[in-house]
Amino acid sequence: MSRTLEASEIHKYFGGVKAVQGVSLTLETARIIGLIGPNGSGKSTLLNVIAGIEKPTKGTVTVDGRRVDGWPAHRMVELGVAKTHQIPKPFLGMTCRENVAVAMMYGSRREGEPASALEESRRILAMVGLDRRADAPASNLTVQERKRLEFARVLATGAGLVLLDEIFAGLSPDELRDAIALFARVQKEQGFGALVVEHVMRAVMILSDFVVVIEEGRKIAEGSPKEVVEDPAVIEAYLGSEATNVTP
Repeated sequence: MSRTLEASEIHKYFGGVKAVQGVSLTLETARIIGLIGPNGSGKSTLLNVIAGIEKPTKGTVTVDGRRVDGWPAHRMVELGVAKTHQIPKPFLGMTCRENVAVAMMYGSRREGEPASALEESRRILAMVGLDRRADAPASNLTVQERKRLEFARVLATGAGLVLLDEIFAGLSPDELRDAIALFARVQKEQGFGALVVEHVMRAVMILSDFVVVIEEGRKIAEGSPKEVVEDPAVIEAYLGSEATNVTP
């Protein structure tokens, strides 16, 4: 089923700090939008507003035309909009399989039977390359494995629109290559739409259909990956001249 999320003129203030100032974007099923900008530019705050973790100071969020800004995060997940954490936050005392099963039971799938959720979680873990770690405690996972588990939990909710906060950060070159390939494969198979906050430009260039750039809470550019990395304003504000040499 095709889904559309629209964030319109989003503002988010924390006291006198204007973290997000009038940013708009549209995310649709099967589309990947990269959201980039300097540290502190408001990217994660915008994701948190869309996900229901923060309420916007001004602006609206709609899903399939239904206004949802101000909804709490658990209702957004039930609606089919789910977000990863920049620092993965699994239930450390649970196994990978149990972590995924919980997401399945309380997401939009609403799987009511724990046994069924645990069985289906094996398939989802296999999708992200964690099938051999299904019964390992989350506390024993490496950084890369925790990021994959975080991704698996979002998939387990049944979300058609996912918000991914730096899932490629902190990986070695080989891990990054594998993670990009895995994400591309799973996204193609599942067909979800993704809004991806990322500093790893190789991932942005390879995966994104469209890129939005924000600086100090304001949108300064948008377009195809090629258009964005060649935009003088983006180069000056964020990328630097060497970024024009980034290739997939």
